[in-house]
Amino acid sequence: HAFKATLSPEALATLDTGVRYQLWHTLALVASVLLSAVTKSPWRRRAAWAFALGMGLFSGSLYLLALVGRMALPGPLILITPLGGLCLMAGWGCLFLCSGKQDSHE
Repeated sequence: HAFKATLSPEALATLDTGVRYQLWHTLALVASVLLSAVTKSPWRRRAAWAFALGMGLFSGSLYLLALVGRMALPGPLILITPLGGLCLMAGWGCLFLCSGKQDSHE
């Protein structure tokens, strides 16, 4: 609520997107950790790392973009957002592989 008075509607929408993605992927990260009680699949750990890295890169870059603005960021820094999105997709793929297989390798 503190940002409503200081940020533009576009920046608020960007901030909202970062928060929503972080919320859903935090739940996915918790699910991947809770799966450790059920499976010892190496994909569980990979999913957790991919979600954590993806949230940091994707949501973090959106927060930075909303608070600092696109013009203040160097060009290559803008590419962090899609890289974070790829990490999040990789996390979902790893979680899918973890749920379908019972490996005893860790």
